[in-house]
Amino acid sequence: MKRLVRVLRRIFVVLVVIWLVVTGASFTYNFATRERALPPPGLRFVQTADLQTRYESWGTTGSPVVLVHGSAESVESWSALVPILARNHRVYAYDITGYGYSERKAPYTIEHLAAQLLGFVDAMKLEKPVLVGHSLGAGVVAEAALEQPARIGGLMFLDGDGLPLPGGGPPRALVNTLIVDPYRTTALRLALGSDRLIRSVYNNACANRCAPLTHDEVQVWTRPFRQPGAEKALWQMVGRDFPSVQPDRLALLKNLPLPKSVLFGALDNQGGSAEQTATRIGAPPPTILPNQGHLTLISAPNEVAAAINQLAARV
Repeated sequence: MKRLVRVLRRIFVVLVVIWLVVTGASFTYNFATRERALPPPGLRFVQTADLQTRYESWGTTGSPVVLVHGSAESVESWSALVPILARNHRVYAYDITGYGYSERKAPYTIEHLAAQLLGFVDAMKLEKPVLVGHSLGAGVVAEAALEQPARIGGLMFLDGDGLPLPGGGPPRALVNTLIVDPYRTTALRLALGSDRLIRSVYNNACANRCAPLTHDEVQVWTRPFRQPGAEKALWQMVGRDFPSVQPDRLALLKNLPLPKSVLFGALDNQGGSAEQTATRIGAPPPTILPNQGHLTLISAPNEVAAAINQLAARV
């Protein structure tokens, strides 16, 4: 019995030493990487509802189209699509609060994100724009249309169903208990500093249909997360439910006389079911792009632009 106590005591001492070493290393790493990145020069902002929103616009003629990006994305995510789309439309894209370079302001609920979108439509003085929501953005455009349908010209769900994550995602209490500082900050900064990891996540989302990311392109994706306040906003978002629309509320879109469209990549394993989404919101049968993944806006911009043009023609 005494021998067992001695063994357990030694194990406890070893674990404490490991914890002290890991914690000390984490604090040291976090201090060494405390400097935040500067935002790119020339960013444009507009007041939308209760926050400053970063945006870009393209094209001078045609009907308005507003692009709403997905989780961990930004205005730059649309860079392959907008030159094609701007041939026929006035195109607008903005950074959702919590991502990109817009002001970060809680709560990160679907209602708050929809208010930002409707505020953007107000600020740009747009008449019945077509709203295109990618992934998370599908829920944002859906909620905006449900709140003020008379102001919207049409809706496209792009690689997203607007619904809560399957199974509800990780329990918030568990996340908030286990993912604590200094370790979560260390883990995030290590991940953002790994080009290999970012490329792996990107290639998986793209079903290996996108051109490989260069180091500079990796920085475009990760730079927003190295802005002041970005880490705090991320943990606030992780610690609550994923912004989405409940199925019963989303089904109310079926009753709105708005042109609707659904487009998914056939290999998309993140956006949900294209067929069920089209049925739920009262859209025509979805457009399914063969051999494409969750980032059709990048891997198939011509096909996405063609689908948006078809939708806009129905407005």
